Amino acid sequence: MTAAVKETPVTPLLEVRNLSKFYGARIGCENVNFNLYPGEVLGIVGESGSGKSTLLNCLAGHLPSDSGEVIFDTRADGPQDTLTMSEPERRMLGRTDWAFVHQNPRDGLRMRISAGGNVGERLMAVGARHYGDIRQEAGDWLARVEIDMSRIDDRPSGFSGGMQQRLQIARNLVTGPRLVFMDEPTGGLDVSVQARLLDLLRGLVRRLGLSAIIVTHDLAVVRLLADRLMVMKGGQVVETGLTDQVLDDPQHAYTQLLVSSVLQV
Repeated sequence: MTAAVKETPVTPLLEVRNLSKFYGARIGCENVNFNLYPGEVLGIVGESGSGKSTLLNCLAGHLPSDSGEVIFDTRADGPQDTLTMSEPERRMLGRTDWAFVHQNPRDGLRMRISAGGNVGERLMAVGARHYGDIRQEAGDWLARVEIDMSRIDDRPSGFSGGMQQRLQIARNLVTGPRLVFMDEPTGGLDVSVQARLLDLLRGLVRRLGLSAIIVTHDLAVVRLLADRLMVMKGGQVVETGLTDQVLDDPQHAYTQLLVSSVLQV
């Protein structure tokens, strides 16, 4: 008789417990709970005002929450509540293990320094000092996001919107983060540019084994990128599950409305 193999439990990379944020009497997000595991991509969808961007910004430390816990499995000290971290600790986390991709790439780039400088600056923030190595690494990452090496000394103000977004991704991923927050990463781009960027993101997420939380109103984006899906309405999570399961067989009336509205377009 073969002995049963005991599986080692996987520690969640991120545990969110009863996270809430209020704007006076208005709910930003309320009592949100979920686990995110290493290598998993979570999509968060909902209409404007549903609370998805508020939730993302609370998770990333850009907005103070009113209650709850955001426990991240740090490399050095294991699970730590990021909401109780000091500001310097949270900033270091944001330069190393975390990354944030903004909808408007100008919010995540230094527009007055070169493309290579944008990528190299993040390397320098974690201790890199050798100019040749920094430039080489920056060039390698520009190639990964399909920006020609000949543009390394050009400022991002001369790039198209799609190129700026790819540069922002390179800047964020160069330090090898384990968790990437993405706020409408394809928003505002032409359809053809969106498709190219989504294909690039999907390849990078899979090859690098990244965990990611993606906020979007576009169900096609989460269909392509997300393993699991959360649907928000009025600041609360109304449905969650595997992405294909939720989109193909929505249970909540609001999710059914979201899916049917896309099918009717």
